[in-house]
Amino acid sequence: MTPLDVKQDFPILTQTVNNHPLVYLDSAATAQKPQMVIDAIETYYKYDNANVHRGVHTLGQRATDAYEGARETVQQFINAPHSKEIIFTRGTTQAINIVARSYSEKFIQPGDEIVLTPMEHHSNLLPWQQVAKRTGALLKFIPLEKDGTLSETAVKQTITDKTKLVAITHVSNVLGTINPIKEITTYAHEMGAVVLVDGAQAVPHMKVDVQALDCDFYAFSGHKMCGPTGIGVLYGKKQWLNQMDPVEYGGEMIDFVELTDATWKELPWKFEGGTPIIAGAVGLQAAIKYLENIGLDKITAHEKMLTDYAMEQLKQLDGVDIYGPTERCGLITFNLKDVHPHDTATVLDSYGVAVRAGHHCCQPLMKWLNVTATARASFYLYNTIEDVDRFIDGLKQAKEFFGDVF
Repeated sequence: MTPLDVKQDFPILTQTVNNHPLVYLDSAATAQKPQMVIDAIETYYKYDNANVHRGVHTLGQRATDAYEGARETVQQFINAPHSKEIIFTRGTTQAINIVARSYSEKFIQPGDEIVLTPMEHHSNLLPWQQVAKRTGALLKFIPLEKDGTLSETAVKQTITDKTKLVAITHVSNVLGTINPIKEITTYAHEMGAVVLVDGAQAVPHMKVDVQALDCDFYAFSGHKMCGPTGIGVLYGKKQWLNQMDPVEYGGEMIDFVELTDATWKELPWKFEGGTPIIAGAVGLQAAIKYLENIGLDKITAHEKMLTDYAMEQLKQLDGVDIYGPTERCGLITFNLKDVHPHDTATVLDSYGVAVRAGHHCCQPLMKWLNVTATARASFYLYNTIEDVDRFIDGLKQAKEFFGDVF
């Protein structure tokens, strides 16, 4: 397959950093924005800016149409059965917290089990820690195999008929592990549990079909998929969302208010209190159209090509530890022996190469890896073979520099 040639669509990638052309390898943290998305947001603010749902004037109607049109675009993008099952949030974190707060108040009891994995991002760990403390539920963790994957045996030994909810990442933001969500969901449902999937690292890189996965909740963020910051999505099956109470109260989400009581709008608006993230939804819709115009299958194949190539080059370097399974999604987490990853990232930045360094909001996973931090290079549709070569050259320079130091 011909590699993608889309870098020219992203204005930010035309700049130099430290006198070198920018090589951006931190898309797992946040992706860059194509001109199409920037233009969509600018156009909304220039010509259509108004509040939604309430105004009968022309601008109000245009803003409402844009906002609800974005909801329908998201529905189709992840193949949700109904647009009312799409709730706009500030991001994956808020989406997960809505479920943790609202679902747990209705359905989690003392002694119930909540199952996670040690590879969860803090956003899909801390909310469930609080649920356990608040309700008396028990947290359980599916143990990882040596390569950072989940085995069928471990899944079935951990999820039991006491499990009320399984909260699991679709793709690990550290290991790149692609978890078998469909198989986990099938077994969890057999045990009577519901499943929430953290899709922040999956939706930007592969086609996601929530009906095929049969998950009960799916959360993701716009900024990791070429959309703006401050917008995310919670998909939830109507059978659960209809039973759950709002977690934020105020304007927009009410049906009728009296001095001492109120009733709520129907789905999805009862979960979208206050003026919603209108421009963010417009930008997210543009990002989805951009990705779909290219094709998610092409994006997946392009990232695999880059990742495989980078892995081959890294394995030829002495003194590099690589973490995670052979089959992975678009990122490589690594360390130079005896070099702190912050130092590695600083040297790479001096050559214009941007990578992530730290614990990646996964401190329990760092402990499992027996490290305090790692460096991470993550690839996306706008990266090229030349970017990977610049990354490898920068690492060679870092190895020489620190070899001289030590």
